[in-house]
Amino acid sequence: MIDTSDFRNGLSIQVDGEIYTIVEFQHVKPGKGGAFVRTTLKNVKTGAVIDRRFRAGERMEQAVLERKTMQYTYRQGSDYYLMDLDTYEQVPISEELIGSQVKYLKENEQVSVLMHEGRIIGVELPFTVTLEVVETDPGLRGDTASGGSKPAKLETGAVVQVPFFVQIGDRIKVDTRTDAYLERAKD
Repeated sequence: MIDTSDFRNGLSIQVDGEIYTIVEFQHVKPGKGGAFVRTTLKNVKTGAVIDRRFRAGERMEQAVLERKTMQYTYRQGSDYYLMDLDTYEQVPISEELIGSQVKYLKENEQVSVLMHEGRIIGVELPFTVTLEVVETDPGLRGDTASGGSKPAKLETGAVVQVPFFVQIGDRIKVDTRTDAYLERAKD
């Protein structure tokens, strides 16, 4: 058990039977009334972000999360198979557990698997991935400085907005958290 004085960014706690990670917290001591802690919590399973207030000194259960690096090997139906790099065991994980980042999952990509009490509760992809553009409209000649964008389909099937100068066959870096184009890859 921990209390609000143990809070720090990145700490995982159990609230109402769900596991949350503390994104941000602030101790508040108003002039009138009792002190409290204002927090921003991210649900580990769903990714939903909530704001919650706790009374100062309130106790709760700490959720001990284990992170394990695994390699995505293949997909069968709606299950994605990840290989444990230590034991070479193949573990099926449902598409719902991976969430919206599944569109950036490429074979042989290493991901971080979150486990709680021996149970897989989530999968985290790297913040940026480098993927090849397989389909996009050709850019207009001389239209590189207009600041516009066009849709581009990547090798994993994901569609992101890219600048006009990006062509089929280019390798680009994409932020998996915001689905934003970052830059052309410097391979």
